[in-house]
Amino acid sequence: MLSTINSFNPWLVGVGLNTVLLAIAYFAPKKLLTPAGFLHAWALGVIIWGTLGWQGYLVVMFYFLVGSAVTRIGMAQKEAEGIAEKRSGARGPENVWGSALTGTLCALGTLLVSYLGQPQWVPFLVLGYVASFSTKLSDTCASEVGKAYGKRTFLITTLQPVARGTEGAVSLEGTMAGVVASVAIAFVGWGVGTIDLIGVVWCVLAAFIATNLESVIGATLQSRYSWLTNEVVNFINTFIGAIAAILFALAWHSFSLPTAGIA
Repeated sequence: MLSTINSFNPWLVGVGLNTVLLAIAYFAPKKLLTPAGFLHAWALGVIIWGTLGWQGYLVVMFYFLVGSAVTRIGMAQKEAEGIAEKRSGARGPENVWGSALTGTLCALGTLLVSYLGQPQWVPFLVLGYVASFSTKLSDTCASEVGKAYGKRTFLITTLQPVARGTEGAVSLEGTMAGVVASVAIAFVGWGVGTIDLIGVVWCVLAAFIATNLESVIGATLQSRYSWLTNEVVNFINTFIGAIAAILFALAWHSFSLPTAGIA
């Protein structure tokens, strides 16, 4: 009986903590989420705390806070140019899950593989979790910094100069910001013990690859298909990042080294 109660403790803590934090955020003067976004963010927070504990929770909180702050950089200028995020950067349900669905699947996957008696896969899924948010923060920072401060922007497929905010456009300023962001959040993951130092490398490499592939998708496919919204592209982006990091770790692990970028 005691073990059953203890197994639910993380979920109860997640419910209580997220209820308090989101209540505070809801009544704060600066809204980071829409009303529906608060509900979905609450569900996300409960799932992450319940599956990965405070360590996984800190990773997603770092992404959310930094990503929201970066989105507001140069907001007046971006709004004047018509390239700002809608609702002045306030996240709705579609933004929450477009950014976090991959990470949520990785987190829930840790429960599934443990239930199936395959716990050796848990560290790889945790690595995928961190890599998904490393990828998304890299993409967010690259896009928002590029739109605000990019001096010269080029279409990634042709390298022809294009206006800031064009789908598939890249800039040196944005690219460097994206790399710094992916390094920062990967080190957060390392700092809380979810990945080791080689895992930081996998996350940064995966984020760089996925972010650039996302730009290619934006430049070539997004305008052709109405269903390929920014949120769908965000999911694809984070999924590529998570899979790439896991594949890097598996390849490294296959050489019979003691660690594979996981903690």
